[in-house]
Amino acid sequence: MTKVDRRILKTQEALKKAVIELMAEKNFDCITIQDIADRANINRGTIYLHYQDKYDILDKLIETHLNELGEMDKWACEMDWSAALVPYFEYFEENYLFFSTMLASKEAKGAPSSFRTRLLASFMEGFKGEIDRESDRNTELSEEIMLLYAGTAYVGVIEWWLRNGMPYPPQVMAKQVGALLERSL
Repeated sequence: MTKVDRRILKTQEALKKAVIELMAEKNFDCITIQDIADRANINRGTIYLHYQDKYDILDKLIETHLNELGEMDKWACEMDWSAALVPYFEYFEENYLFFSTMLASKEAKGAPSSFRTRLLASFMEGFKGEIDRESDRNTELSEEIMLLYAGTAYVGVIEWWLRNGMPYPPQVMAKQVGALLERSL
């Protein structure tokens, strides 16, 4: 694996941060490349050395977060629900600006509204292996409906938590949501 120059990483991080900060202030469609350059304190031309356009920056930012959540899925499935969800809620807390901006509304202030759909699909995929197939409680239930129900509930709780300023610590949220997901799946 080749090592990426720290200056490049610093510039890319500044651009991603600038996009999210601007999205928290105004509609994504109204954000210009010059706005991003000004906020990141870099030259407009520098953006094009790293990204095609503002949509490319946002796509890469979304991909980064979905990939990090996906990496957590790999080891979280080995834990019980409550313990497994603590790192997720801590991640949402650490990345509050991103998730609160992207989930602020169904339209995410003009950002491609596919983020919520992609997040939901990611959670549903992660829940597939968690369905209780040993007991008889799920024999009459459709897997598709169970996954949609649990995934939608999880995303909804995350949205509520962020929108309300994270009124409970990650550990409390993990315990509550873990108990509910365990009952549902």
